Amino acid sequence: MKKLFKAIVLALVTVCAGVAAQAQLPAAQLKDINGKVVDTSTLSNDGKPMIISLFATWCKPCLRELKAINEVYADWQDETGVRLVAISIDEAQNANKVKPLVDAEGWEYQVLLDPNNDFGRTLGVQMIPHMVIVDGQGQIVLQHSGYTDGSESEIIEKIREMVK
Repeated sequence: MKKLFKAIVLALVTVCAGVAAQAQLPAAQLKDINGKVVDTSTLSNDGKPMIISLFATWCKPCLRELKAINEVYADWQDETGVRLVAISIDEAQNANKVKPLVDAEGWEYQVLLDPNNDFGRTLGVQMIPHMVIVDGQGQIVLQHSGYTDGSESEIIEKIREMVK
């Protein structure tokens, strides 16, 4: 009986872990850098993968990651159709720094403002940069925090696997 109970518990944990790994994007009402309200649960990419990057203007690794991706983003889009949405968690008093940064860097990403970290908190984000990869059906397939130079190659490999 104990073995059966353990087997059932293990099966439930495995199923729950699989469901958590395949979660939908949480809903948060954010504004883009032009003031338009966006519901994060409606973010999509017409059946193609999407990358969501949580960052802050003061976070050096965040900026290195977004700059590195920017250098190859056009190629990634041509090859896979991937879309990147960057979400700033800068607090309200620093939110005015985001648009000038985006403009100066020439980022073509959609950039949203999350001054209360509502979106990140619902995902359980503990540190930034934090990357979320979403498949073409809007399911979260991978999340990771931190950045090391060159790790963007791992991101595109995951995206390539998804579009095969």
